[in-house]
Amino acid sequence: METCPQYLLLTDDLYDDSSEGLKAVMAPPLRKPADNEALWDGLKNNEIDTVATDHCPFTFKRQKQQGADDFTKCPSGAPGVEERLSLLYSEGVCKGKISMEQLVKYACTNPAKVGGVYPQKGTLSVGSDADIVIFDPKKKWTMTKKKMYGAADYTCYEGREIEGKIDLVMQRGKILVKDGEFLGERGDGKYLKRGKSSIV
Repeated sequence: METCPQYLLLTDDLYDDSSEGLKAVMAPPLRKPADNEALWDGLKNNEIDTVATDHCPFTFKRQKQQGADDFTKCPSGAPGVEERLSLLYSEGVCKGKISMEQLVKYACTNPAKVGGVYPQKGTLSVGSDADIVIFDPKKKWTMTKKKMYGAADYTCYEGREIEGKIDLVMQRGKILVKDGEFLGERGDGKYLKRGKSSIV
């Protein structure tokens, strides 16, 4: 079982804004604060396996506007992959809703197990890929599209104060992102054939 950051942090009051509500059109739709808390409880109690994103980097100015007169024509989904780790730390770990160990489990280890690529991915062990994130837990910043790199022209978390920021990302031991600058090259990706899910 999985959830996503939007179901932990956003609520259906976003749909009340007729000009901005299209940003949050997704399936399933956003619900109430009590539903957010029930999902956090599920994470705290280890009843949920992963926190994914359902990342859909549609543009608000063009693609989402297809639903301006009829929301059923709006592409469903929102961006979230870039936001996920920072939100889980700032809103989960810092607020005592999950532990740091649980964050790693839900964002790294369990997704690798579900995808059948563990222990090549999802752990720092001898023989595993050296996929590493260096994270500064004390750095505070404001989440805004201007500070992000994804293809979407918005984030549903615009203006949210965040505690903790990624400083460096390594892919198989090679620096991929440093100080906010992408250093990867075409061809750095590698096809992984998934195996059998090892999640219990």
